[in-house]
Amino acid sequence: MGRAVRDAKIDRRDARLRLSPAKEPYWRLISEGAHLGYYRGQRVGKWVARFKAPGSTGGYAKTTLGEADDIRDADGETILSFKQADETARQWFAEKARGDRPAAGPFTVSDALDHYTAAFKARAGAIPSDMKSRVDEIIKPALGHHEVASLTQKIVGDWHNARASSPAKLRTRKGAEKQNERPADDKEALRKRRATANRDLTVLKAALNLAAATRDGLPIAAWSKVRPFKGVDVAKRRYLTDDEARRLVNASEPEFRPIVRAALLTGGRYGELRHAQVKDYDRQSRTVYLTETKNADPRPAYLDAEGVEMIEASVAGKMPLDLIFLRPDGAQWKRSQQLRRMNDAFDRAKIDRTTFHDLRRTYGARLARAGVPMAVIAEALGHKDERITRKHYAHLAPSYVSETVRAAISGLGIAESSNVRPLAAQ
Repeated sequence: MGRAVRDAKIDRRDARLRLSPAKEPYWRLISEGAHLGYYRGQRVGKWVARFKAPGSTGGYAKTTLGEADDIRDADGETILSFKQADETARQWFAEKARGDRPAAGPFTVSDALDHYTAAFKARAGAIPSDMKSRVDEIIKPALGHHEVASLTQKIVGDWHNARASSPAKLRTRKGAEKQNERPADDKEALRKRRATANRDLTVLKAALNLAAATRDGLPIAAWSKVRPFKGVDVAKRRYLTDDEARRLVNASEPEFRPIVRAALLTGGRYGELRHAQVKDYDRQSRTVYLTETKNADPRPAYLDAEGVEMIEASVAGKMPLDLIFLRPDGAQWKRSQQLRRMNDAFDRAKIDRTTFHDLRRTYGARLARAGVPMAVIAEALGHKDERITRKHYAHLAPSYVSETVRAAISGLGIAESSNVRPLAAQ
């Protein structure tokens, strides 16, 4: 294919930032029928590519390569420099020129996972962190070496069962003596492990199904006949009361307190908040735009007056590319650094331990109790399907059904009188 393209309009970050947002990308010719493009959006820029075989009368095949390094430095995966985008585009052009036929040679589970994540990234623009960890840390080490053509139902089934029966290890502080593993035979622990194993299996099946769609002769039954465990994916019911939330904030370490407040006031996940930058905060609309989301679909977090005050205090004196929430040493909060701090805060506040993610559930629960429609809560939390929202929060919302049932069964008179009265609502 032709030489590397050098164009003053898109090959330098400062030049790209001077371009006006447009509906169509700024295209540059790589070779006949092959173009690398830069799409300038209102918030971020993205690298795109299009290809049409020479002499073809059909339209262009198009793909998204990743986010441009206009704001954040390139990482070679989800954020690409011009050179990285050019190289990625050329690989895609080569595949399209072959008619999307896979290259000859052994095709392993690891290859299938790589193809799947690349396709997901092209479609969504980024790979969710939980998917990446499942692929790199769980599936590849166990199954990556197997050739897909040689997979059997026993191989996949045994792996799925092993994932469900392996006990989860307790995290310990750095340098501390290793604690015992949680018992794998505990009923609730077993349910959680099976639910996790099902999510791992879903990612594996998606990758292998994509491989089967482009390759002939793969043993689809080897994975399609492995069934997920039933009755293990239950809605979690842990929500903090307003009093518990206030006690938790007060009990949190001072440097960790701002991100705890943010979770309670925005419904943001830990991973979303630790990546949030000052530029993502819009004073006029009173929103924080969360870009590093679980499903790679950015969304706004809506702030009330208290939330605005909280964010204003966190962004004061910072530059647009600075992170909103920082560690005491000025670095970014890392994955899992919230675990010990949350446990310590719960202990100090004398609240049963739960997780950082339950702060997000508390946000959703407060909306549901206030009578906010499920569709609005789903939008605020970034749920793809309103059924997910209903599963977790519908029972908390005031409803015609609940009020009708209570009115219909009242008056039986079989409860004994008591002087015990509930405390006033917090």
